[in-house]
Amino acid sequence: MSASMQGKTVLITGATSGIGLAMARELAERGAHVTLVGRNSAKLATVAEQIRTQTGNPNIETILADLATHAGVQLTAHEFKRRRTRLDVLINNAGAIYMTRQVSPDGLEMTFALNHLNYFHLTNLLLDTLKATAPARIINVSSDAHRGQVIDFDNLQGEKSYSGWTVYGRSKLMNLLFTYELARRLTGKGVTVNAMHPGFVATGFGKNNGALMNLAMRLISPIARTAEEGASTGVYLACSAEVEGVSGKYFVDKQPVPSDPASYDQKTAERLWEISLEMIA
Repeated sequence: MSASMQGKTVLITGATSGIGLAMARELAERGAHVTLVGRNSAKLATVAEQIRTQTGNPNIETILADLATHAGVQLTAHEFKRRRTRLDVLINNAGAIYMTRQVSPDGLEMTFALNHLNYFHLTNLLLDTLKATAPARIINVSSDAHRGQVIDFDNLQGEKSYSGWTVYGRSKLMNLLFTYELARRLTGKGVTVNAMHPGFVATGFGKNNGALMNLAMRLISPIARTAEEGASTGVYLACSAEVEGVSGKYFVDKQPVPSDPASYDQKTAERLWEISLEMIA
């Protein structure tokens, strides 16, 4: 039987397409009050209305924000807190890959800003609400692309050398380092945090990188999972009683699995935490 989310409040970033949209739709179907965060106002409005119509759940709200910027993250947290006093599930899903180095409005490399610092910043801004709601859950969408990567603190912004795939993989390793460090800090607080790998999913991911990347994604899309299949582990982590109280794990296909050894380096995690904290101060 599908677990009910009646009376639960969920915030999902990157919720207008792909697995973010699929998770939002499934959790709305189960009765959750869902807030979608995205950076395209027309798309947000359209998706929110589609979810309301498809699920019969009127409790779908939106927040328009660019999460690659400090201001966008702060706006998201402020607006959510203005509307809601509880947060049962935070799903950090917004992310992208950039095959050429780009810089955010804050002067940060875009992959780092969106895929890592956004997760770190938004979660920390919402921690008081999550703790007040406890038991509550945080889900960080990572990827098996983290495997084989290491954090190069001397090239954290890709300013010395840049490879789109490497920088993306490192950002997914950062998601895991953040997840495990946050889990340690939240011990006994009633808030769990886990990471997940959705698998290779046929979505619009990567299509911001030009014709060659679009062609490559189309060629391999026949072997890809559907968005719903990719979202299933996130939905499981959001509502399953089986993972109640489980924290600091990496899930693939609804099962906890070991992540790359580099992701368990506590000194690296602590250093990344301190650097990230300085960047959002």
